[in-house]
Amino acid sequence: MASARRLLGRLVYGSRYDKVPWGQRVYVRPGERLIREAQWRGLLRRAPVVEPEDYRASRPLGEIEEFIACTLCGEERSQPLFEPTGEDAKWRYHVVRCPSCGFLYRNPNIRPERLGDLYAKGYSKFLTGKYAANRQRRYRLTMDAFSPVFDDGAGRRLLDFGCGAGLFLELAEQRGFEAVGVDLSPDSVAQANERLTRGRAYLGSPEDVPEIAAGGFDVITLWSVLAHLPRPLDDFRRFRELLAPGGVLMILTVNANSLLLKAYGSAWSGFTKNHLMFYSADTLPVLLRRTGFAGAGFAPFYGDTIEAGTTKLPDSLRERLRRTVEATDGGNMLRAMAFADEEAITRWSGTREVRRLRAEPAAAKQEPLDLTGT
Repeated sequence: MASARRLLGRLVYGSRYDKVPWGQRVYVRPGERLIREAQWRGLLRRAPVVEPEDYRASRPLGEIEEFIACTLCGEERSQPLFEPTGEDAKWRYHVVRCPSCGFLYRNPNIRPERLGDLYAKGYSKFLTGKYAANRQRRYRLTMDAFSPVFDDGAGRRLLDFGCGAGLFLELAEQRGFEAVGVDLSPDSVAQANERLTRGRAYLGSPEDVPEIAAGGFDVITLWSVLAHLPRPLDDFRRFRELLAPGGVLMILTVNANSLLLKAYGSAWSGFTKNHLMFYSADTLPVLLRRTGFAGAGFAPFYGDTIEAGTTKLPDSLRERLRRTVEATDGGNMLRAMAFADEEAITRWSGTREVRRLRAEPAAAKQEPLDLTGT
């Protein structure tokens, strides 16, 4: 199938785009956006919607896994779409789509009490290896994209949830924030504390650390963390409680509406070993509304080299890429800012359009859905 697609691309486009990286071709080749969108609609038409008992009977269940319903709306039926597989088949899982709200998630998913199993050994080696080569550049670009939130941290408290080896905490300190972090990886936390001068990283969850559990944070950041959370409703309610009045929550995660996902399916770069759930600009606001946030704003992601000005694309293709991202999916990564309340929107939205979120009735918050699917 892949070789057939390459042959078709060669027949249609010739060699004009051979020097354009694969991750950028889908955004710059004429007509490709329409082809990929049609391809996606065709996949959704063909994929059957499966009842929960039939789905469970057709899938093996690992030791640390559980079957779940849709986290966002509670729908138990699912539409199986993808089967991402690691190099040399060292890992494999199934991704389904909710037929009611369109949310993409891994099913079976990881049981929350076993989440630490994914990060117990050697995860910091990954975070500080090739993955981290340009990580701080991405942090800076995203902070700039959400100006003025990160311009000056003096007198403001920041929590980096899932802080890894402290690469962002280091930048937050440099911008004046009173910064702390939490993570599930012991070796990552140790490396973070070696890197920091004033702040500190802690092992565990926010409720395990009195300094963090007390709340009052002006900013909470989730850098490539959201896709790792098996119980996002619980986590985001906690984040909302930890924010001070006027506080904001910044999210960077893989984009489930990406043209690259629609082009490459199970081979999409967003389907990594430890990713559990996949959000878009349509589904993320549902999570934020259900957990008490007042608004959401988004910043397009054009790619690190485009935003940093180091791309080798000619000017005409660079501008075409920008137009395609803005007109369609927002880019391969989803960048979002969640505003705790109207004060936060007024203070920090700048010129950005904010999608206001209507809060659920209090009774709905008191009785959360049964999300286990059992």
